[in-house]
Amino acid sequence: MAETATPQPRKKSAAPRRRSKKPAPPVWRPVILTAGVIFLLDQVLKYLVVHMMRLDRVREIDLFDPWLNLRMAWNQGMNFGLFASDVDIMRWVLIAIALAVCLWVVIWIRQAKPSRFAQIAAGLLIGGALGNVVDRLTYGAVADFLNMSLPGWRNPYSFNVADIAIFLGALGLVLQPPESKKGAKKRKAPAKPRQARSRQPEPAAQPEASGDAAFDDKTRDEDGNTR
Repeated sequence: MAETATPQPRKKSAAPRRRSKKPAPPVWRPVILTAGVIFLLDQVLKYLVVHMMRLDRVREIDLFDPWLNLRMAWNQGMNFGLFASDVDIMRWVLIAIALAVCLWVVIWIRQAKPSRFAQIAAGLLIGGALGNVVDRLTYGAVADFLNMSLPGWRNPYSFNVADIAIFLGALGLVLQPPESKKGAKKRKAPAKPRQARSRQPEPAAQPEASGDAAFDDKTRDEDGNTR
């Protein structure tokens, strides 16, 4: 007797591999890096000027007169002394406004996912605003020490790195270039012409038997004789 061959199990066909989607570029990395650099630079320079150079006591130090000098000024308001007040509650109002602006920028970035330019501008704004918030919490006012003037004109205002970052960040968010639309628009494929349906010929009508023939058929007997 011949041996029956045992059927071998078929190998399962490998499932097609799905193409892994490329991860989206991180939105928060430029924002956090820019905000962190501005915040640290602002705080380090303020500590150097106030605590090591004692500018709060010396008041004035000429560097490149009149182009760049150090002039100590405690700002209790916003930029250029706007909304300055000796009332302590005004300090907390300005802190709340700065934190609200930062929160609004964070929500906007999360929803809109802007371009790299806008992300850096947002980081400048957030880092500068947080730097001035720390000043209000630590000193009760913002430490301004940079003064830039021109020959024959003395600038009465001082500013700091945080003020520069806030100005550049706000300007960048307002004047950010429009985002380019990624990918060309797909053209619609031309519609396929409809094929004309072939009409099937209608079956020819069968002629009806005349009344006489029908009558004759009915009057014949089995032998074919008419009754």
